[in-house]
Amino acid sequence: MNRILKEVIEHAETWPLEDQEELAEYAREIEARRTGIYTMSDDERSAVGKGLAEADRGEFVSDELTSETDKRHGE
Repeated sequence: MNRILKEVIEHAETWPLEDQEELAEYAREIEARRTGIYTMSDDERSAVGKGLAEADRGEFVSDELTSETDKRHGE
């Protein structure tokens, strides 16, 4: 690991957790761009699981609400 990266990580260890998570997200995005593989964070994995569970229960946004939203966004 180069000196600059070591310094950033040492400083980041003192940051609030929210800022550390943001730095980790940037690192995941860079890794995804370099490898073509994106690794989800725990929060993203949880949100996807929640969405899949809602879909399994048949809980979808109504077509009417979707159409209204599309109209507001010019689609």
